[in-house]
Amino acid sequence: MEDVKLVERMMVLPETPTPRRQSVSFFDPPANQMSLSEAFHRLCRAISQVLVSYDFLAGRLVPSLEASNRLEIDCNNAGFVVAAATTKTTLSQLGELMAPKPEFERLVAFLREEAEDELELKDKPLGFSGFLCSGSGFYLTQFGCGGLALGSRYYHCILDGVAIHDLEMNLASLTRGEGLVVVPNPDRSIFRARNPPQISHPHFEYSRAIDTDSPFTLRGTSDAPIEKSGRHDQIHLIHLSPINIQGLKKAALRDGKLKNCTTFQAVAAKIWKARSIAVEMAEGKISTMLFPVDTRTRVVPQAPVGFAGNALVPGFARASVRELKEEEYSSLVRRVQEGIERLDDEYVRSGIDWLEVNRGVPCREDSFSLVAWWRLGLEEEEFAWGRLKCASPVVVKPGIVFLLPGPTAEGGLNIFLELEGDQVVEFRRLMMED
Repeated sequence: MEDVKLVERMMVLPETPTPRRQSVSFFDPPANQMSLSEAFHRLCRAISQVLVSYDFLAGRLVPSLEASNRLEIDCNNAGFVVAAATTKTTLSQLGELMAPKPEFERLVAFLREEAEDELELKDKPLGFSGFLCSGSGFYLTQFGCGGLALGSRYYHCILDGVAIHDLEMNLASLTRGEGLVVVPNPDRSIFRARNPPQISHPHFEYSRAIDTDSPFTLRGTSDAPIEKSGRHDQIHLIHLSPINIQGLKKAALRDGKLKNCTTFQAVAAKIWKARSIAVEMAEGKISTMLFPVDTRTRVVPQAPVGFAGNALVPGFARASVRELKEEEYSSLVRRVQEGIERLDDEYVRSGIDWLEVNRGVPCREDSFSLVAWWRLGLEEEEFAWGRLKCASPVVVKPGIVFLLPGPTAEGGLNIFLELEGDQVVEFRRLMMED
């Protein structure tokens, strides 16, 4: 995709004054013959409208004045980056669109060029560095075939996947000339640490921070910054067909120890075991699998409807590699279930307090994160130029395993992860064995 040419880029401000996740979505050629120029200006108009309710997205992440090692959002109306581009490449030339690949990075490239002045906060705890940058941006690209791609960029310290979905549903509605679908509520006070902190549980999902950590450290890794991506030649796809998935769920229930089992629980348990063995962890090592859980309805009182922040907390399952090899499959599935069930109000608040005291990060020791993208409901989005065809992360970062929808004609799930060649062969074998 060497012929991508920037057509237009602008900083979009809120339509009326307000107080002071990278992914790419694909669309077939617009059935209504909408031009790129019209689509782009509808997008900009919709963003200027949506920024009235999401005013913090037009602000900047800055070092907090109250705490030296955390960020805050300065709602300064600095603007929101939007870009448009064209390319002679066609959608068909990209191949599988639901598979992260190097070419997708070109679909957010002009967003990265927006100035991101990194402020080195010397003499601060943890060697913290902050980013003075807009939290979000959109990049609309028209392909040679007429199809479109909408690249997006967010920091998850501002919005989680659920809030991003709400934002994009609102944006899609506004491009169609309609109103907000979800009224956002950015009040984050419900997730504030208690004073004094009350840590009532052990929290194996977190690790204490070290001097090289920053708020952007990747889950499941020790020192990889958020911008660092894995080597593309080590990112692999393993497809689980509907028959494979049904087989896993039946296997989990076979011994009668479990009453029920969801698709996520069955697949997660299998991935946990297969990956831990494939990377040749010692049998005495404790393997930890993290998976984000939405706590909006788990805390008391519940988060407000339309909560526009990050309410994801890492659930976890942990066991020694020996236990992963020897225990019945139903037992591993049960550990995943327990990782979800333990996240009640007190546990979530204890975890928030633990982070307040320890300034920790998601577990780094012999761990990885499993992200279920297929449950975000992105296919519901319909913009003025058409309904979303499919969406994908731009890259697979180290220590993260993605679950995405399988091909439309086949169904099932696609697993994307970074492993060396011999490791992925073993991982595939273990995933497919009975």
